[in-house]
Amino acid sequence: MNWTTAGIALFLLYWLLVSHLSRKGILERYNITSYGPLLMIRTTRGLQLLDRLAVPKKAWRLFADVGIRLMFIGMFAMLLIVIVSDISMLSSLGDNTMPEPNKFNEARNIFLIPGVNEFIPLTWGLIALIVTLVVHEFSHAILCRVENIRVKSMGILLALVPVGGFAEPDENELFGTEATGKEGEGPVERTGSKAATRQQRARILAAGVMANFVVALLAFILFFGPVLGAIAPIGNVMVMDVQGEASAAGLESQMIITQINDKPVDNIMGMLEYLDTFPEGETVRLYASKDRVTSAYDIRVGPAEEDIRGVLIQDIVAASPAEAAGLQKGMRIIQMDTVPMRTVYDFRSFMNTTSAGQSVTLVLADNTSGKFELTLELASHPDEGNDKGFLGVFTSQDENVATRLGITVGEFPATTYLSLLDGIPGMLKGIAGWLILLGLPIVGFAGEGFPGFSGMLANFYTPAGWAEPLGIGIFWIANSLLWIGWLNFYVGLFNCLPAVPLDGGHIFKDYIKAFIYRLTRNEERSLRLSTAVTATFAVLIFMSFMFMIFGPYLVHGF
Repeated sequence: MNWTTAGIALFLLYWLLVSHLSRKGILERYNITSYGPLLMIRTTRGLQLLDRLAVPKKAWRLFADVGIRLMFIGMFAMLLIVIVSDISMLSSLGDNTMPEPNKFNEARNIFLIPGVNEFIPLTWGLIALIVTLVVHEFSHAILCRVENIRVKSMGILLALVPVGGFAEPDENELFGTEATGKEGEGPVERTGSKAATRQQRARILAAGVMANFVVALLAFILFFGPVLGAIAPIGNVMVMDVQGEASAAGLESQMIITQINDKPVDNIMGMLEYLDTFPEGETVRLYASKDRVTSAYDIRVGPAEEDIRGVLIQDIVAASPAEAAGLQKGMRIIQMDTVPMRTVYDFRSFMNTTSAGQSVTLVLADNTSGKFELTLELASHPDEGNDKGFLGVFTSQDENVATRLGITVGEFPATTYLSLLDGIPGMLKGIAGWLILLGLPIVGFAGEGFPGFSGMLANFYTPAGWAEPLGIGIFWIANSLLWIGWLNFYVGLFNCLPAVPLDGGHIFKDYIKAFIYRLTRNEERSLRLSTAVTATFAVLIFMSFMFMIFGPYLVHGF
């Protein structure tokens, strides 16, 4: 039995126990409410703490007033995103260019649930989700006390493990109605001697979103500042497979190669070129890092590779020199002019030396006719400012390469990747920087996604400076901050949507109601129309999300 099966079995047993205790009335006796497997464990302890935290009332009201404005900005931004997405989907439907179903529009990846959403890791996602919910709910509670609205209880949300916190305000005081209020403000909602005005309710509702945005800002400042600055790359070349003498010498897969003799290893191309300077049988000293500890290994250089496999062509660019010359997907480029193409790095290195109009002779191979030769003329590169020649083929981007040391290696641009992460804050002056930041864990810089410094990726990096005593703890801090920042921002933004029961929906309804009341001076009509408008927005937004999820499946099939 694996851990996943054991976890599911344990959760089902927990759910059965919860159902049994709920039917027996035992949960109710202890002021616990169950919603399926989710438990709301209430307590009145700590309510006095809320009163103490709410003492600087002017500061909290200013905090919430800023939150109201940010909520309307977020509301506009989210509506714009939904509208643009719908227009794009409808256009692709009309043009018959609807994208095929993929992991980005799977239903489970729409919701920000750690362990369910495949982009959100369970551990760091769960930590971030707990922080997000606690910050959001307790900000509501503090503003309730600032505005003298009673908080009935506080507590934790439990689903076998704690998944968040909550604060339970008195909904009669928060959402009650009575057609009296300040002049020009419209109807004030009341049910008794004490209830929230529209402005008070807006502050209470906006406080959660504002708190999420503030926590996201602080988390990103720490992540991109002192934390990322305390992480350094070890190297860019990883051992993927080990055979023969290299294995006997102690080399293992997933080690990071840092140097050979006195020569630093920055990339596979440089490593191969350096090994080509040694005759067969000569011993070199290779330095490799495992768990951030570098050791030396003496290995003899093997014979030079005689059979060159070449570089695999994965696809052809339309209207390119490659297409005009008859190159096809699945062919291999064995040689360009007199340069053998042992790896994709040879291909890149050769293309970097070319220019538009240059004639190049290719030696190619396919599965039917063996090797053959042709000459073509390179075109101008389609990227503006790029003076290299353009062939028009897609090659493998992550090809592992066999070396003369009996090891197969792969390359990850760890140094460049860290520099790109460091450069994100400086890019936030433009829209591109924000798009990269908001999509970082999902699409990364080139569709690969950046879940944090974990798994194989963490092997390429080591703590530096003030973080050296922390060891791998700096990666835990970095991952927690990344996901706390990202999840807080998205949860805050999602709550800005003008759809009840979201916070943005309640505020939107209140302000629409006040606007209609100014026009009609009729309490009943303003309530009815504002409810209808808000419900319409909620339905349209829900349908938009459903269209984003199921549109590709309706066109291409399930």
